[in-house]
Amino acid sequence: MTQSQTPHKKKAILIYSGGMDSFTLLHHILDQGLAVNEIAALTFNYGQKHVKEVEFARRVCEALGIQHKVVDISAINSLMGGSSLTDDIEIPEGHYEADNMQSTVVPNRNMILLSMAVAYAVSLEADKVYYGAHSGDHAIYPDCRPEFVQKMDEVCRIANYQSVSIDTPFIHMSKIEILTRGVNLGLDYSQTWTCYNGREHACGKCGACVERLEAFTENGQTDPLTYES
Repeated sequence: MTQSQTPHKKKAILIYSGGMDSFTLLHHILDQGLAVNEIAALTFNYGQKHVKEVEFARRVCEALGIQHKVVDISAINSLMGGSSLTDDIEIPEGHYEADNMQSTVVPNRNMILLSMAVAYAVSLEADKVYYGAHSGDHAIYPDCRPEFVQKMDEVCRIANYQSVSIDTPFIHMSKIEILTRGVNLGLDYSQTWTCYNGREHACGKCGACVERLEAFTENGQTDPLTYES
C-alpha cells in the first residue's frame, strides 16, 4: 500500500480532568500505540468550586503537544445543584466509599460530559471517547458503574450518523491498580491534582485525597504533592 493509499487513522477524544486517573489514562493509551496527534483532550469547567485541575490538565497537554480544548459550561451549574463540589455545601471528609461522600455527586455530570465529548468526536471524525471511570467510584457514583458505561456506549454508537464508542479501560480497576499502572509507566504525579479543595496544598482529608494517599501507600510510593496534614 502506498503512502497515499494509507487509511487515515481517526482521532480519539479523552475527557481529561487533570486528576491522577485521567493523567494515567492519557499515558496508558499513548503506551498502547496512540500517537499524541491522534488524541484530542477535552477538559470541562462545569462550575466546580475550583479549577486547579484544569490548569494541571492544560500544562500536561501543552508539554506533550496534545490538542486540548477547555470548555466553560459553568452556566449550566444551576441545573446541577445539590453537590458539595458545586454548591455552598461543605465538602465531606473521610473515605471515598463512605455514605457521606454522596454529597459529592454532581447530578448527571458524566452523561452531560460524555454527550458533549461525543459531539466533539463527531466534529473531529473521531470514533472513540475515553474517560477514566474506575471501580473505586462504583459505590458512590452511579455514572461510573459498568452498567451506565454499557448503556452510554450503546446510545452513543447510534446517536449520530457516525458511530462513537465509549471506552473505559480502568472500569474494573481500583485506584491502587491505576497507580500501579502509572508507576510502571514511570509517571510523575506532581503533574496532577486530586483534592476537592483548591487551596495551595492538598487537604489530605477529603475523599479524593484519602483514596489517593491510600493508593500511594499500597504501592509503597510517596505522593509528590504537598499536603496540609
